[in-house]
Amino acid sequence: MFEQLFGSKTRVKLLGLFFTNPNRSFYVREITRKIDEQINSVRRELANLLSIGIITSDANNNRLYYEVNQSYEHYKPLVAIFGGAKMEPEPVVEEGKAPKRVTSKPKVDVSAEHPLAKGLRATGHVELALLSGQFTRDEAAGIDVLIVGDVNQAKVAKFISDLEASENKELRYTVISLDNYKYRLQINDRFIINVLGAKKQVIINTQDLKVK
Repeated sequence: MFEQLFGSKTRVKLLGLFFTNPNRSFYVREITRKIDEQINSVRRELANLLSIGIITSDANNNRLYYEVNQSYEHYKPLVAIFGGAKMEPEPVVEEGKAPKRVTSKPKVDVSAEHPLAKGLRATGHVELALLSGQFTRDEAAGIDVLIVGDVNQAKVAKFISDLEASENKELRYTVISLDNYKYRLQINDRFIINVLGAKKQVIINTQDLKVK
């Protein structure tokens, strides 16, 4: 259905990739591997999305990186379609009754579950998990994955190993307890401050923990 609506299977796959990975940057060959489409088709559709303003591009280390433009005027409805977020339904009007006056736009829940969330939850009780470093091209964090909670270290190691295989890169990760995380926040621990100050993508945040 989406292919008919949006005119291209590659375009639909690209939109799905970008809107499920806000703050994540991808280069062309990485994109072709993830969505399993021909590079010429990917380049053509990337150019289309760039011209519309749905995505942005940035050159770094002789590579051109692309990511979703969260300032795009139609970002919220698109993330509701392609990112798995849920939009609140319109109010039902009973027959014979005038509709209630709507004073604000429908709200969009853009906190849809990240594709990696299920795998992370299988490692134990994860309170917070985020991606940074190589995923967001911001080395201020010093790591690529932060996991906060009570987890099984062996399962985490397996999760990271599988993620490394899918990303085709070695990843730096840190696991800390929730109490340790809160304590480090209180004392303005440099490591935590660097992580939170870097560009990141939150995968899980069950307690609305401070991440900014």
